Amino acid sequence: MSRISPTLEGFRAAWRQPSLALAEIAWRWTVGATTCALLLFGFFEYMRTLPVTNGDLLFLRTKQPVLIAQAISHILRGNFDRAALAGMLAAVAVCFAWIVAASIGRDLTLRALLEYFASRRDGAENFASVDDGAHSQDRAARTRPLRALFGLNFFRVAAVLAAVLALQGAAILARFASSPEHPRPGMVFLIFLPLAGLIILAAWSLNWLFSLAAIFAVRNREDALGSLSSAVGLCLDRFGAVVAVSSWSSAAHLVLFSGMMTVVSFPLGLAPLIKARLLIAGVTLVILAYFAIADWLYVARLAGYVRIAEMPEEIFAPSSIPSPPSTLRTSIDRDEPILSDVPGLIVET
Repeated sequence: MSRISPTLEGFRAAWRQPSLALAEIAWRWTVGATTCALLLFGFFEYMRTLPVTNGDLLFLRTKQPVLIAQAISHILRGNFDRAALAGMLAAVAVCFAWIVAASIGRDLTLRALLEYFASRRDGAENFASVDDGAHSQDRAARTRPLRALFGLNFFRVAAVLAAVLALQGAAILARFASSPEHPRPGMVFLIFLPLAGLIILAAWSLNWLFSLAAIFAVRNREDALGSLSSAVGLCLDRFGAVVAVSSWSSAAHLVLFSGMMTVVSFPLGLAPLIKARLLIAGVTLVILAYFAIADWLYVARLAGYVRIAEMPEEIFAPSSIPSPPSTLRTSIDRDEPILSDVPGLIVET
């Protein structure tokens, strides 16, 4: 059996199926554009509702930092609560829209990937899907994929919210190391930094696990908890393949990010010589190109995970080494003179 590389298979699937990347870009950019438009609209509407008196205008025109700060604090007084409430409602609406769009988009993408790998499963590859056993017997009675995807994406949003609250708790905890009488900002930073790193690492790991579990929600039609259990089992049984796909895709993403930062640094360095509109347009195009290629890399990594899940156990089982045939004599000739314990039987020449 020929060696199969899930990483190469994933990149090949993303290259041969550009519609998958376009679908990923469509739903991701739709949610992103909606969020940006909502933020801009909310910001301008909030600025319009701020009351500005003649005294505030007088303080602002003095160009004195103290008077300007007093005018700004007076303008924002009493309106920040409404802005915070509106921001919370907007965040809830955006999260709900993201859950719906991500669930539908991931369902369509995974279905297309499964069909692609099923069409390439022929006699040359000589393997069958591991889903031809108990998973296919009662597939019609299992949970609908969208319901499980809604649950998984809800868990992803909950993990992000928990990480934000945990970061705030870490900041409060680190603040106890300093006091107004004995300020120790260095100690506060040293306490907060490892706590923040652990929180971000835990949130990233949970988010990655939830995204991996979506494969089994569509492939095996399991519920959210069953999909998580299958994802954990995949990581334990095929740890090397999963790490390889993740490592190579992360390395490609790192190279892409470094290239994007290098390209952006050139027009920013020539900012005094370039018009502002041309500079903003160029940087925006480079950033959009980076996001598009990053989405393509995500599809390639997802295809690699699907390929791993579709492989049978025989490929990942350690190959048995045949034992060499035994050439040792199993019987002893008792008449051999050298083995006798009677002296004088050896003939001297």
